[in-house]
Amino acid sequence: MRKIEVHPYDATWPIQFEREAKQLRTIFGEQLIAIDHIGSTSIPQLCAKPVIDILITVKQINDVDTLNTKMNAFEYVAHGTHGIEGRRFFSKGGDRRTHHVHVFEKGDAQIERHLLFRDYLRAHPEVAKQYGTLKEQLAAQHRMEKELYIAGKHDFIQFIDEKAKRWTQTT
Repeated sequence: MRKIEVHPYDATWPIQFEREAKQLRTIFGEQLIAIDHIGSTSIPQLCAKPVIDILITVKQINDVDTLNTKMNAFEYVAHGTHGIEGRRFFSKGGDRRTHHVHVFEKGDAQIERHLLFRDYLRAHPEVAKQYGTLKEQLAAQHRMEKELYIAGKHDFIQFIDEKAKRWTQTT
């Protein structure tokens, strides 16, 4: 069982993303459309679990399954859809996770959702700070209960998603 630990922002997180993205570009090759740093580690000054979330957009999602062996050679474990239809999910680091890779096919609505969430919090540091405070409180309350930590963030994430949609329509 993994303990939930929320850390202060680490300025090396974008560097860690770039280093990993370079390797992933070689794995995904012609299939790759875009690679983005998402999640809390992509938002300056936001506390986060120290796991680099990477969003990869590909031409054909079903072709990603043929890359499992190559991903494994870079210490990634394939988890299939991992509960989200149309996604391929990979993790690195075992019980001390360091990276998550979320792969979607071009046009999937999850791509825009993830990028809007990130961009909204980058543009609204006061909201990011509220989110960080919530995450710290939940991590303290549910250190060994991942499901309760995730459930505790749900409503705030939905709130941010809605604000981000309206924000993008006005910018």
